[in-house]
Amino acid sequence: MNTLTPFDLKSAIGLQNEQPTAAEVPLGKDEGALTPFNLPAAINVEDVNNVPIEALVAPDCRGMNYWDIDPALADLLALHLPEDVLAFITPHLRKLGGVAGDRLDELAMIADKERNKPVLRTRSRFGVDEDWVDYHPSYREMEKIGYSDFGIHAMSRTEGVLGWPERYLPLAKYAFQYLFVQAEFGLMCPISVTDSSTYLIERYGNEELKRRFLPGMTSTDPAKLLKGTQFMTERGGGSDIGTNRLKAVQEDGHWRLYGDKWFCSAVDADVVLLLARPEGAAGGTKGLALYAMPRRLDDGSRNTYRIGRLKDKMGTRSMPSGEVLFDGAVAYLVGDVNRGLKQMLDQVNLSRLSHGVRAAAMMRRCWNEAMVVSNFRVAFKHRLIDLPLHRRQMMKLLLPTEQALSIFTYSAQVMQRADDGDAQAKSELRMLTPLFKFRACRDNVKVATGSMEVRGGNGYIEDFVNEKLVRDSHIGVLWEGTSSVNALDAVQRAAGKDGAHNAVAESMKAWLSASQGIPEAFSNQLAQEIEDARKFMGESVGTPEGEANSREAASRMYHAISAVLLAGEGARIGSKGGDARRLLISRQVLMHRLGIGKRDSKKELEIEALLLNNNPVSLALAQELVS
Repeated sequence: MNTLTPFDLKSAIGLQNEQPTAAEVPLGKDEGALTPFNLPAAINVEDVNNVPIEALVAPDCRGMNYWDIDPALADLLALHLPEDVLAFITPHLRKLGGVAGDRLDELAMIADKERNKPVLRTRSRFGVDEDWVDYHPSYREMEKIGYSDFGIHAMSRTEGVLGWPERYLPLAKYAFQYLFVQAEFGLMCPISVTDSSTYLIERYGNEELKRRFLPGMTSTDPAKLLKGTQFMTERGGGSDIGTNRLKAVQEDGHWRLYGDKWFCSAVDADVVLLLARPEGAAGGTKGLALYAMPRRLDDGSRNTYRIGRLKDKMGTRSMPSGEVLFDGAVAYLVGDVNRGLKQMLDQVNLSRLSHGVRAAAMMRRCWNEAMVVSNFRVAFKHRLIDLPLHRRQMMKLLLPTEQALSIFTYSAQVMQRADDGDAQAKSELRMLTPLFKFRACRDNVKVATGSMEVRGGNGYIEDFVNEKLVRDSHIGVLWEGTSSVNALDAVQRAAGKDGAHNAVAESMKAWLSASQGIPEAFSNQLAQEIEDARKFMGESVGTPEGEANSREAASRMYHAISAVLLAGEGARIGSKGGDARRLLISRQVLMHRLGIGKRDSKKELEIEALLLNNNPVSLALAQELVS
């Protein structure tokens, strides 16, 4: 099997016309595999003027298998998942990795073009108001991959997806999301909200409502599938939900909706979960109830709401977002009429974790794209990857990428324990999800921009994926709460009301204690950073000064948690003879993201050389360098 990875390209302009050594061939791969460090050199750099012009433009990741080129993901899944689950999903992940790196990536680029955006059609040829969305065929093919071929929307909501007899563990499901999003970000919104909408109906709906919607929402058959979504935002904005005005009125034995929603993604979904204020209910958030609204009624006719227009968005252009006007649309009450917001917020952990996973996935794609260019392109008779300043800049892309992967895999495990009734895990998850959503989505914007800069002017045009990654990255700081809203939620509510920062700190200390192989002094430093972050967050609760510090407190806690997780992962993987590089990344997070420690230039260069190379790092060497 020929495997191409971002670490193994040699430039088309050969430095010394060298061939790859055995040490440069990725562990476990065919020695003849092409990887973006080892393409045979075309000619010597001294003959650069004779290189064909078409050979001078750096390639991209198209054609690579995103599973095969991501040993970090494989290592962490092996660390956290039961052996039978891992054995079952691995071939499916490899299959998706191949699809994502080839056909899905091609389709995503086509669907994103301005000329191929979804188009709103308002009336049928007979003059009937049937507003629907026309999609480019590329989007429909992507839907088949996500909903039917892999069933990502249903993995945690029903048994039997891809032949697995049980429901998927959160980590297993999010691993599929992680690979899919590296090619296509926009479609993961409808896939994810179908998942979370199903969760709400399953948890709070009555038996009639479950019978009406759940079979379709968990189906992988396109003829039976009911896609879900949630409409939250009104004209006053999405964060202050207590000001929402959509009204619910009981008429002729039905709840009917009147008003409008302002920013509705997956606007043509079959089942919509939304908040509305029952007529006569109190103001503020306490007066909101949760409803499920079908696109079509039982007799097949169109429900009485209209898509006013589609938004012309900066990013996620393949997926339609629009404005919706309700004129007596039939809706079904979900759960307790007096607990609508609290019920809706139960899916926030799912949505925010999914957003963090998407940010982690996009950063991985950005990192891989930057590595392909860095290992291919020659400037001033050197490959970019060999230039000291460029190496330092690449580290700024690597650290947030690996931090997000660690937080994602750990948080998914915590979610599973919380779902199983673990009170400590539930408190911990209450802190982790807004932290992850806040910091990973912020980092994604910088990593996408940095990766575009590595490619240069080619990264700014639509021929390559970089400009799409930059545009799509910005939606992460808007959906499910802005950065400040998530930071406030973590500090002022999760910590201030629930004491969740204490639960996280205790779990991190336990993780350190159970991770054999971390040098004692380094482990003590990590424990101190967690304690300092916990203390600072606690001090930031309940005062105007503390509120102003919320973003700083949330960032500090995120970085401390990720440093602890990375150290434990590196030690655990390394102790089994695997790659211990995550222990080195932990050290770099402490120094470069938390400002801890005195910089040693010689050691920095040595660590950079190890982290920008595909060869495994032994535990002994990692221990020496962090001591």
